[in-house]
Amino acid sequence: MTAALAFVAAALGVLGIGLLLPARRDAGPRDRRPALLRVLAQLGATVAHKAVATDVEARIVAAGRPFGIGAHELMAAKVGAALAGALPGAMLGAVAPGRLGLLIVAGAPVAAFFAPDVWLARRGAERARAVRRSLPELLDLLRITVDAGAALHVALRAVGDRASGPLAAEWRAVGHEVALGVPLADALDGMGRRLPLPEVRTLARALDRTRRHGVPLGATLASQAQDARLALSRQVKEDAAKAGPKIQLVVALLLVPSVLLLVAAALIASLVGSGGADHLSGWG
Repeated sequence: MTAALAFVAAALGVLGIGLLLPARRDAGPRDRRPALLRVLAQLGATVAHKAVATDVEARIVAAGRPFGIGAHELMAAKVGAALAGALPGAMLGAVAPGRLGLLIVAGAPVAAFFAPDVWLARRGAERARAVRRSLPELLDLLRITVDAGAALHVALRAVGDRASGPLAAEWRAVGHEVALGVPLADALDGMGRRLPLPEVRTLARALDRTRRHGVPLGATLASQAQDARLALSRQVKEDAAKAGPKIQLVVALLLVPSVLLLVAAALIASLVGSGGADHLSGWG
């Protein structure tokens, strides 16, 4: 098990270095890198083209592209985290007993390598929660703006300018793209890719279908707002149901033992104090 983890850590580190190095299409005399390094760079470029450009880039976009990072910047952060985690892992593994030390040495860089992925997933989940919270209210504002006579892309831009959050930013982007000549259907598809949520994709399809068939937008937006409120209500109830066991677990494993330890410490101090007083009174 330990050998397998060590192999995985080494492979990930080599792959990360390969991804960071620029790949050359020719192996002419100007390429003075060692042959093994060139092979690793080409392997990294192949993996980046097939995997990083699809899965990693999609996750970065879903998280809102924090700090303007791309796939290569994320890979650089992963490799840097693995290298940074290797030192404390080695220090802890040196003092850990037996095979546990080897497991810590091998597992620390692996865990650090995947830490940026966990951070990116948390950013994406927070962005999705913000979108779901703001969706019903923004749909109501959009319906009012459309009923006032504004075109759909103008209404999206107007509501986005007056609101905040990731959904409002995407609506502003759709309005700007349509104003620059991008078809509304393509702009809505782009919003669905940047916000890969079922509610947003359903809204984009409904808006495009309504535009193509000439159906009044007011009724469609009112229905979408009602569905968004119901979905948000279900999500809140599910989160509350999940929070109950977590609270019980924290109380049982952390709070109750801490209180018991405080009581035990007070009792021990009381017993030690009374014993010391009796001992002094006996000598007197």
